[in-house]
Amino acid sequence: MSLTPGQTIALGNLSRKKAGEQVDWINIADARALTDLGLAERNGGGWTITPAGVAALAHRDNPDSD
Repeated sequence: MSLTPGQTIALGNLSRKKAGEQVDWINIADARALTDLGLAERNGGGWTITPAGVAALAHRDNPDSD
């Protein structure tokens, strides 16, 4: 799966947010695209990374892990 640079940044921010870190703002268009891909979701607390998003980010960081 190929993500745009903005989507990659947003996914990384969502990962850090899940870990409890303070993150920069998340571009809504990028977050919506991640939602369409199943990598993020929107809930009452804002945007969150999904398990598929965590896996995609891990694969991006370590592409030889297949």
